Amino acid sequence: MQDIEGFSHLFLLYLFDRAGSVKLVRRPFLDDRPHGIFASRHPCRPNGIGLSVVRLLERQGRNLIIEGVDVLDGTPLLDIKPYIPRFDFIPVASEGWFSGRPLRTKPAGLE
Repeated sequence: MQDIEGFSHLFLLYLFDRAGSVKLVRRPFLDDRPHGIFASRHPCRPNGIGLSVVRLLERQGRNLIIEGVDVLDGTPLLDIKPYIPRFDFIPVASEGWFSGRPLRTKPAGLE
């Protein structure tokens, strides 16, 4: 964890170890229409790898205190990478089908 405390945000790469069956088309909870799995952030993916950007609050030895993580307790962490705005921020990026969609809570019955 050496030198990590200098970064405000981190990328976490983890394994969706409790995701459901893989389907190439899924209805994400932010839309009522199905979308291709690679055009969504649905956890039931062919590769099972998840990605989150979290805020690093502090480092306590080998432990990181973070906020904004969206994984289940015990999810296997594969890697940690620093978020570096100079390289990772893309101001002209488009949101695809998500553009203009309002945020909403996850409907009951969805994975």
